[in-house]
Amino acid sequence: MSNLKNFLGECRILFSYPKHIIILLARLVIAYGFAVPALVKINDLEGTAKWFESISIPLPTLTAYLVSGIETMGIILLILGLFTRYISILLGSVMLGAILFVHLGHGFSVANNGIEIPLYYFIFLMLFASFGAGKYSMDRLLFREGENE
Repeated sequence: MSNLKNFLGECRILFSYPKHIIILLARLVIAYGFAVPALVKINDLEGTAKWFESISIPLPTLTAYLVSGIETMGIILLILGLFTRYISILLGSVMLGAILFVHLGHGFSVANNGIEIPLYYFIFLMLFASFGAGKYSMDRLLFREGENE
């Protein structure tokens, strides 16, 4: 029994090594995924506000500025792994808004502009909010977050 326990302990250590690299890659992929939508919005805030108004988003001009700012800051902060938990909650809120106002009426499938992709983004963002940015992040460097992992 102790040999099995030792083996499982060694496996746990072995499989923990790529964890932080995977978290880093996930942060970078999610940040990249926000890049084009954020740039489209921020380069045409008036058009974004009009589109938000056309899909009945409350306070469309204010919301356009907030969403554009959150997405733009989110890209930078996710790449750096800085204030990751906080920006993930804000970006998760943006994804919930996208699900409710844009994608929900189209079902699940991405082929029909459904909730699939924003839901995946939301899930990853909630993982970052729950577990942090990982070892390779400014959060760890500046705030010693996750140092015991």
